[in-house]
Amino acid sequence: MTQDSRPKPNFPVWPQYGDEERVGLIRALEQGQWWRMGGSEVDTFEEEFGAYHGTPHALAVTNGTHALELALQVLGVGPGTEVIVPAFTFISSSQAAQRLGAVAVPVDIDPGTFNIDPTAAANAITPRTAAIMPVHMAGQICDMDALGKISADSGVPLIQDAAHGHGAEWDGKKVGELGAVAAFSFQNGKLMTAGEGGLVTFEDAEQRETAFLRHSCGRPSTDRLYYHKTSGSNFRMNEFSASVLRAQLGRLAGQIDTRERNWPVLSRLLSEIDGVQPQVIDERVTRNPHYMAMFRVPGLSAERRNRLVDALIERGLPAFAAFRAIYRSDGFWEYAAPEESLESIAARCPNTEAVYADTIWLHHRTLLAEEEQMHVIADIVAETLATL
Repeated sequence: MTQDSRPKPNFPVWPQYGDEERVGLIRALEQGQWWRMGGSEVDTFEEEFGAYHGTPHALAVTNGTHALELALQVLGVGPGTEVIVPAFTFISSSQAAQRLGAVAVPVDIDPGTFNIDPTAAANAITPRTAAIMPVHMAGQICDMDALGKISADSGVPLIQDAAHGHGAEWDGKKVGELGAVAAFSFQNGKLMTAGEGGLVTFEDAEQRETAFLRHSCGRPSTDRLYYHKTSGSNFRMNEFSASVLRAQLGRLAGQIDTRERNWPVLSRLLSEIDGVQPQVIDERVTRNPHYMAMFRVPGLSAERRNRLVDALIERGLPAFAAFRAIYRSDGFWEYAAPEESLESIAARCPNTEAVYADTIWLHHRTLLAEEEQMHVIADIVAETLATL
């Protein structure tokens, strides 16, 4: 087959939008109040998103990183404390804790699911541990049975980094029903988006009220005398973003259905390629939104993996190198860093060392395509891998 005659991939664009978003933006515009204290879009979005995820206690914020930072602060994280985080994640997971003055403690992951290893998390608990942060990698919920037991036995609360987990379920339970605070992101590439944005779900109304104060400079919603009850910052979401996110939420279930149909097809095809290992899905995950289509090529060096990513992009796949191990970025060491060395962290995170070097992910819009495109993807991966 010549270069020109090879099948070309055909994927939907992202973000997806339509009349629902246009109507929402006009509705927000014409209500005459464009911030949450005077409008109704943010309040309504919080109610709708919370209901979809199994909790009445939701608070929308400016972005996913702020969502994590705010949630950690509500749980008592600050200087002198530690937060256990997976070593394989986007760096906001650790930086949110470090911005509060807490030490982020990286622990290893499961090499199949790419989620935090509960045993490694349990072994990292010290008297200073204030929270454990499981990250639901690519939308697959972590082992919340094991983590919940660790939390109950130790008294250390969990905070779910659900930036990839919109609509996810564990053993039939939604994210807001899993007994732990959860933080979501609505950044441009996420499963629903307004360009930027975030949200936190809480276990009870008291936590949510504390978070509301801190996300609004410590000021109650009814205050007229500039009496600030706590310290805080301005993490308030605007009305336009909320109006778009309400429309995006309406699309979410159907998009997840499509990705859930396509992932088993793509996963099977990728697994038939010599040397390729798709992300393993825990059978207790009863709904997986598939934020990424992830696969490993064990034995590849990071340099060869990066060349493979470049080659896949040239063939038309929206491919990306996996997240760098957080301790292998200079930003991790700039503020509130662990006392141990990079080398010692790497030595106790062998799975992270392997996964971050040999893993590739494809944007979730690939899984919104027709089923025939799953075959095109697998053919491109096989052909490109054979040329390295």
